[in-house]
Amino acid sequence: MNPFEVNFEYVEQHFEHLQLETAEIQAKEFYDCVFSDCSFAQAQFVNCKFIDCSFQSCDLSLIELRGSTFRNTRFENSKIIGVNWTAVTYHDYLTQSPISFRGCVLDYGTFIGLKLHKISFQACSLKDVEFSEADLTQADFRKAILTNSRFRNTNLTRADFTNASNYAIDVSHNNVEKARFSMPEAIALLHCMDIELVE
Repeated sequence: MNPFEVNFEYVEQHFEHLQLETAEIQAKEFYDCVFSDCSFAQAQFVNCKFIDCSFQSCDLSLIELRGSTFRNTRFENSKIIGVNWTAVTYHDYLTQSPISFRGCVLDYGTFIGLKLHKISFQACSLKDVEFSEADLTQADFRKAILTNSRFRNTNLTRADFTNASNYAIDVSHNNVEKARFSMPEAIALLHCMDIELVE
């Protein structure tokens, strides 16, 4: 049974162990709600609103977010594979990212062209993620794993890649002004240059 078929608005509710794979959830609003150990794999959230919500240890793989909006929503220790984050409606007046991630698996996702200042991907798996043309000023990539992720014309000004790994960022095609990197991983920044490294 879909518990969201009853009301239009949900405030300060805690949802646990929901199994709503492939469900379609339309035009619902959630305020200060917590979702714990829920599975929404392949579900569709159409024109939904999430304000001050958190998803903890949830499976959100392959969800669709067409027309949905977020504000101050956190995803922690969740599986969110293959999600197109460009389908979300973002408001220009926001001064920082309306979403943040910590300890999540975000592999095969796309953030192409999005403006998400101060977004956090701390300790996340970001394999094969597309970040081209995005503005990720002051983004937090600390301890992130970025195998095969793509940065092209991406604004990474003051982004923090401390202890991040497996990234390949072409500094001639991305803005990395005042970004932070740690050794030895930062050696990867030299691979795109026509230079020879010797020991």
